[in-house]
Amino acid sequence: MSKSQSQVKDAPAAKSPPATPAVCPAPFNRPRIALLSNPRSTGNIAKLSRIRSYCADHPDIFHYEVEHVDQIGNALRTIARVRPKMLVINGGDGTVQASLTEIHNGGHFGDSPPPVAVLPSGKTNLIALDLGVHGDPIAALERLVELAQGDLADHIVARELIALRSDGSDRPVIGMFLGGAGLADTMLYCRNKIYPLGLPNGISHVLTACALFFRVLFGMRASFLPPKASPLQVSTGAAQALTGRFTLLVVTTLEKLLLSSEIQSSGKGPLKLLMIEERPASLLRALFASLGGTLGRDPVRGVHLQETSEINIEGDSSNVILDGEMFRAETGKPIRLRPAQPLSFVRLAA
Repeated sequence: MSKSQSQVKDAPAAKSPPATPAVCPAPFNRPRIALLSNPRSTGNIAKLSRIRSYCADHPDIFHYEVEHVDQIGNALRTIARVRPKMLVINGGDGTVQASLTEIHNGGHFGDSPPPVAVLPSGKTNLIALDLGVHGDPIAALERLVELAQGDLADHIVARELIALRSDGSDRPVIGMFLGGAGLADTMLYCRNKIYPLGLPNGISHVLTACALFFRVLFGMRASFLPPKASPLQVSTGAAQALTGRFTLLVVTTLEKLLLSSEIQSSGKGPLKLLMIEERPASLLRALFASLGGTLGRDPVRGVHLQETSEINIEGDSSNVILDGEMFRAETGKPIRLRPAQPLSFVRLAA
């Protein structure tokens, strides 16, 4: 395995060898930015060569590539020895989730992890969009390099994180956006049936949304449409448990939800829960409330929006997806969601 200050590349994923300790540069040569790249992320397939060239021309960037998420722990262990001013994750939401999980559970940075920035290099990039990062990843990286040369204070934002536990595991999975019920099934439908068509991401997402609306509004069931949502029971500890079929279930700490421009916090809890009952009228009301900017402000029949610090999801082998990783909510074995320790992120739009 060869290493340099500008780039570190792991061995093949099947072996996942531990990273060789890197020599920490002298303080006055310390890289301002550590860049963690996943070459398999969608946006990186075409643009990683440009990113490598950019890093080669900027010695204040320490670039570490991983071929598999199992190598992220070794990557962060090495990056921690470099002591960067900022950690930039170059990958999709799944790469970000794996990195946040390792930062939370691995303790590589002690009590002072560097602020995290995210490049838009995946299919959905919900986390990057929430942080004001969109468009060309190279342009975003250039902007982050510029910011790292000065005081980051005006661009630092604290974000609460979601800690997901299932099957009694003591090691939580950390993320920022969870989709469940019909939304999870629709996300899998898009991943397995629409993405293979090779269409641009935007068109793929529009087709998926149209297929979902067609199924819900007309009650049709066919192999070329997303499946009907499975029954779920969702409890928050603060109100009576909700049971039924839901077209959409979202839990997030992000400021933006799928159907609204922005949700203002009321201070009742860091976890935002949005559920839309599996009825055509409920879906249409939610859509019109979102377009009118009233979702979350006025009550909408069939739409449930809460802020809480505790969520339990139980179902009959129902899928939930946390930033790209799938879990199953079983009867008697619920998915448990709690807040995790907040982390600092870099937001481009101050």
